[in-house]
Amino acid sequence: MTTHTSTAQWNLAIEGMTCASCVGRVEKALTKVPGVTSATVNLATETAQVELDHAEDASALVAAVEKAGYTARALEPDTQAPEPARNEWWPVAVAAALSLPLMAPMVAMLFGAHLSIPAWVQLALATPVQFWLGARFYKAGWAALKARAGNMDLLVALGTSSGYGLSIYLMARHGSHGTPHLYFEASAVVITLVLLGKWLETRARRQTTEAIRALNALRPQTARVRRDGKELEIPIAAVRRDDLVVIRPGERVPVDGVIVEGSSELDESLITGESLPVARHEDGKVVGGSVNGEGLLVVRTTAVGGESTLARIVRLVESAQAKKAPVQRLVDRVSEVFVPVVIGIAFVTLLGWGLSSGDWEVAILNAVAVLVIACPCALGLATPTAIMAGTGVAARHGILIKDAEALEIAHKVDVVAFDKTGTLTEGKPQLAAADAVDGDRKALLAMAASIQAGSEHPLARAVQSAAQGEGANAIPASHVHAVAGRGMSADVGGRALRLGSTRWMEELRVDLAALQARATQLQSEGRTVSWVADVTDAPRLLGLLAFGDTVKPAAQLAVRSLRDQGVRTVLLTGDNAGSANAIAKPLGIDDIRSEVLPEDKARIVAELRAQGHTVAMVGDGINDAPALAAADVGIAMGTGTDVAMHAAGVTLMRGNPALVADAIDISRRTYRKIRQNLFWAFVYNVVGIPLAAFGLLDPVIAGAAMALSSVSVVTNALMLRRWKGASS
Repeated sequence: MTTHTSTAQWNLAIEGMTCASCVGRVEKALTKVPGVTSATVNLATETAQVELDHAEDASALVAAVEKAGYTARALEPDTQAPEPARNEWWPVAVAAALSLPLMAPMVAMLFGAHLSIPAWVQLALATPVQFWLGARFYKAGWAALKARAGNMDLLVALGTSSGYGLSIYLMARHGSHGTPHLYFEASAVVITLVLLGKWLETRARRQTTEAIRALNALRPQTARVRRDGKELEIPIAAVRRDDLVVIRPGERVPVDGVIVEGSSELDESLITGESLPVARHEDGKVVGGSVNGEGLLVVRTTAVGGESTLARIVRLVESAQAKKAPVQRLVDRVSEVFVPVVIGIAFVTLLGWGLSSGDWEVAILNAVAVLVIACPCALGLATPTAIMAGTGVAARHGILIKDAEALEIAHKVDVVAFDKTGTLTEGKPQLAAADAVDGDRKALLAMAASIQAGSEHPLARAVQSAAQGEGANAIPASHVHAVAGRGMSADVGGRALRLGSTRWMEELRVDLAALQARATQLQSEGRTVSWVADVTDAPRLLGLLAFGDTVKPAAQLAVRSLRDQGVRTVLLTGDNAGSANAIAKPLGIDDIRSEVLPEDKARIVAELRAQGHTVAMVGDGINDAPALAAADVGIAMGTGTDVAMHAAGVTLMRGNPALVADAIDISRRTYRKIRQNLFWAFVYNVVGIPLAAFGLLDPVIAGAAMALSSVSVVTNALMLRRWKGASS
């Protein structure tokens, strides 16, 4: 338990939740406990976060959850949420293997053949599907009944039980007169399809928790600490504030702190989104999770454990996932009314026919006909078939939709927020300008390539690539040395050359006046400027190099396609304003937000949502994970980090930003199919139930109508396979 001045907070692990309606029931049960001010249930992590206005133990909370039909246990502070139970695929496979033979007669009829399966064989195949593999629906349906609520599980249990029970009745009555028309295939196939949908849903939920596990994996397990003149490697949990931590070149920084010895360049792209390494000197701050460059650093620890920047990002992702309201599925909402109405109609039909005619056998048949026509086969197929068709065609076009919920929400997106580096740009610095004082660009490139030959620094690779492309051959260099945080030095052709930052040039007393105006112009465009100087005798400027990222070729198509769809675009980047404007303005992006940290991105996304917008966030880095989780729909570039892809519901496998508009388009088309399917599914019920109640529809015709409704929704969903995106 976490206590504050006058409040307390408990985290509970909840077991037994299967759908969004379960979340609502658990939250409702918790909020009824005296003293509870708020309760937020996270279906993805199967946990609940409860705020109370006074400190007390969790026994009352656990009891309330158990009374609602679930199990709960209190989690101690700093305890990670339990991993979701393993999602077994074998029940779906076994159910399909048992159900497919039952479908054989229906398939044979399509080809004009008559195939009859003995009743006892049908019974043997359908029974394990109904009561073994389908037991979960009875349990969840019973829990919903006890909570005076209706859900899809209850609908499945009632509908399939009706078909199964009617088949048993017909076997008993007509078994000695051949094989009557039975309904085992309907009950078995419905259970199989719903099990498949549940398996896919659970798989998607588990993937959402991988984002947090991937973030936690960035934390080094040990740190090298200097104590009493000795360097000791200790567990990260044992590091204290003000400890001196030694970080060697190439190592990941284990703590937040301030440099007390050394200087280096750090790759902070995981935290800030800045694509280029950042120079850090004594008294400079370092962030845990960043990667040290070529210098040895000694850092005084300022934040450890839960206080670190990386830990805050983890909490942001967890919080964003917890606060994301689960989608109230249309079928579940309708089922709350549909189930009791159908039961009531069947009961009235039974009594009406029995009391008026005295023929209770006919009364039972008519009542069962009501339940059979109302069997949720079409309702069960309406959403999953459209989602499976939509996700399938999207995958063929490079759009991986891991979360069906994201597919349903994306159709409402009216604002798309883009990260810059690696999303709209290539994420690889390139040489944007090379200006020589004497005008000899080729000679300048040759000298720069000579100094940086063999270096793996991103800027060095950019210089070498440009020099090779322009035929500027590097000259063998000697005494090559990397000066941490400043640049490179080398002797080339008998000349002592230096390539590095403005700060280093000033220290070397190099006069930069000849190209200062040009440097200022390039920096205003968001370029990173390095200088080349000759210090053999008197320091003399040779030229400047400017580096920048290139816009992806499809970025303009992406923004234009979104505008055509009526979607507004926003750029969120950790880069400076000049770099952001240089990229965003030519693309026509509507709103530009520069120099934002990960928490700022998540906050801006939350603000846009608070204004009534449905927001999609597009990013590729770990620093984008909180904003991806905070958005209504997170869209990750497949060329980015695993954490970004885990936190997002949609991944663009080709890293093509134009696929963002395609993802929204396929979502809109899929959602349209879902609504059409549900409409046709209910039309059959609206027409069929009254006919069955008045005795005008016997169970055989009711079963045929139910099958026809299934065929219609599947056929409608399969039309999505013809979709082609604008970027294709």
